[in-house]
Amino acid sequence: MSKPRIAFAGTPEFAVPALEALLDRGVEISCVLTQPDRPAGRGRQITESAIKRVSVANALSVEQPTRLNDKTSLGRWGKRPDVLVVAAYGLLLPEWLLAWPVHGAVNIHASLLPRWRGAAPIQYAILEGDHETGVSIMKVEPGLDVGAVYSQSSIEIGWHDTSGLLHDRLASLGAELLWDSLAGILDGSLRPVPQDLSLVTYAPKVSKSDAPLDWLQPALSLARRVRAFNPWPICTAQVGDGRKLRIHDAVELPATSPAFPGEIVSMGRDGIDVGTGDGYLRLIQIQPMGGIVMPAAAYLNAHSLTGQSFVC
Repeated sequence: MSKPRIAFAGTPEFAVPALEALLDRGVEISCVLTQPDRPAGRGRQITESAIKRVSVANALSVEQPTRLNDKTSLGRWGKRPDVLVVAAYGLLLPEWLLAWPVHGAVNIHASLLPRWRGAAPIQYAILEGDHETGVSIMKVEPGLDVGAVYSQSSIEIGWHDTSGLLHDRLASLGAELLWDSLAGILDGSLRPVPQDLSLVTYAPKVSKSDAPLDWLQPALSLARRVRAFNPWPICTAQVGDGRKLRIHDAVELPATSPAFPGEIVSMGRDGIDVGTGDGYLRLIQIQPMGGIVMPAAAYLNAHSLTGQSFVC
């Protein structure tokens, strides 16, 4: 494949392996679109995106539009690229931008489309107990992840996988699949296949309001939730005396005796076992608000939960 001219649109860490894979292979990156610098972290310091950091380090041309509503921007972005590669950019692309590249735009999506269209496909694959997930290289069309699919690659979801672990594996997988698919996309030999609309599911954006655990739910669902929301927003649980804990790791267990939801049934070096709507949830790694992440046993050494239960 002769070296194509590529524009790239991406923002977070998920997009970095794809951009780096293109750079490592000597591809000409004509322009990089990424989200504007924004406040981040506890200090709310203005922070540039992961893609901007990589782009600046490689002396790439970077554009950071707040909105994509000005077609005149194309005059600054240079010659038409062969293709626009999109990876977790964060803005829907208007039709005038999709028409800019010679061969259109392709997106690296972190699911096996049509399953889990939307903003949080990694989290929802874990939440719903999927046994596998993967990445799709899709043609970008107006709408939310509606485009036909060029190629897919799948991986198993392990019982211990958090969204953070799965994110990193899928980001690497997406970079590999993009490169493997690119030549066929550019020469027309790889034809995109329309998605089966009868199989579409949606993964809406996750927010901090999703973090509290509902002890009325089965332990299996709660354990999945803990893994799905690690590293963000991290599940929370409130003790009856008002203390709030962040739950970083937990596993489901069968109930050995009746317990009401939120009841602490045992505490020890293996963790804190809590009654749920079905079974026990064992809390393994927890974090007091404002404190550090620690084993539940270490928390118990310094903080008593005797006579307490978690609020439903």
